[in-house]
Amino acid sequence: MDAFFAAIEVLDNPPLGGKPVIVGGSTNRGVVSTASYEARRFGVYSAMPIFKARKKCPEGIFLPVRMERYKEVSKKIMDIVKDFTPLVEPVSVDEAYLDITGSENLLGSPGEIAGHIKDRIGKETGLTCSIGIAPNKFLAKVASDINKPDGLTIISADEVDTFLSGLPVEKIPGVGKRTVERLRHYGVKTVGDLKRFSKEQLIGWFGSSGSRLHELANGRDCSEVIPEREIKSLSSEETLPSDTKDTAYLTELLRSHADDVAWRLRREGLKGRTITLKIKFDDFSEMSKSRTIDYPTDSTKIISDSAIELLLNYPLRKKVRLIGVAVSKLRESREGYQMDLFGEWQAQEKEQRVDETMDEIKRRFGKRMIKKGRA
Repeated sequence: MDAFFAAIEVLDNPPLGGKPVIVGGSTNRGVVSTASYEARRFGVYSAMPIFKARKKCPEGIFLPVRMERYKEVSKKIMDIVKDFTPLVEPVSVDEAYLDITGSENLLGSPGEIAGHIKDRIGKETGLTCSIGIAPNKFLAKVASDINKPDGLTIISADEVDTFLSGLPVEKIPGVGKRTVERLRHYGVKTVGDLKRFSKEQLIGWFGSSGSRLHELANGRDCSEVIPEREIKSLSSEETLPSDTKDTAYLTELLRSHADDVAWRLRREGLKGRTITLKIKFDDFSEMSKSRTIDYPTDSTKIISDSAIELLLNYPLRKKVRLIGVAVSKLRESREGYQMDLFGEWQAQEKEQRVDETMDEIKRRFGKRMIKKGRA
């Protein structure tokens, strides 16, 4: 999708159209999640600190992230593309791989299929997308970024070598600044330059990732489109308005984030056993502490109490910049498990009824309409 978060903000508030919209927060503490193409002309890009984005684009319109709204639109888009092939691998809320092998007889040429997808997404969501078509995932990913926004780029098998020869190495997915700097040291600026080196040379420079670089430089990628990805964890976190060591305040935040994670677990039909506290300090160092319980849970109280206990057992020597909660070791809620015969099952049952009631209120009136008093 093209500047997905920003595009949805413009869709929901049309007067923002044509203006530099920057999604990521209204304070200087966060980072840019998405910038509209108008904002990108000022040099604003994803993951840039908000304070730096303000300097580059003082006229920018800075908006908070509304992830639930973005996920709602994302689901519509994923449902649309699944009408064209069951082999859809979501990569994030705004990106997916599709395997359309064998679909030509039913749906037309690859270009026609892409055109139909773009038309339906446009008509049913009001948004634009860019599509890349190629013999493998790596090339399709690169092609999708070539003619943004609203682009369509097709790389046929006999065009692969020509396409790659002039492609800057930083366009290879997963190649970061450090790798680019090292490649520059060896005189490598394009993928064509990279092809001059043997697999053994690249492994010698970059270890096991050198083998992957060699394969991609030659246009080879054997990874398949995997239709469903197992959810391994759910988390909720935030960057604080100001750094703090106020334990009472941090405890309140943990209750709120535990509430959010538990609500999402119940919505996904999942329970988890490992609760993790994540903290980033004012010097940008990070710390995480985990606790694994005896049986999987989706209880707001259990997740909240566990996260708070982890916090209180850890002496804060530095101020906290970011705090969050995650739950992992997930399994489906309907799977059976052994409960503690002498456990406080009545109290747990009461908490479960409270959670279910709150979930229903959120479903009917909005996620932010109700919270527990202690949060």
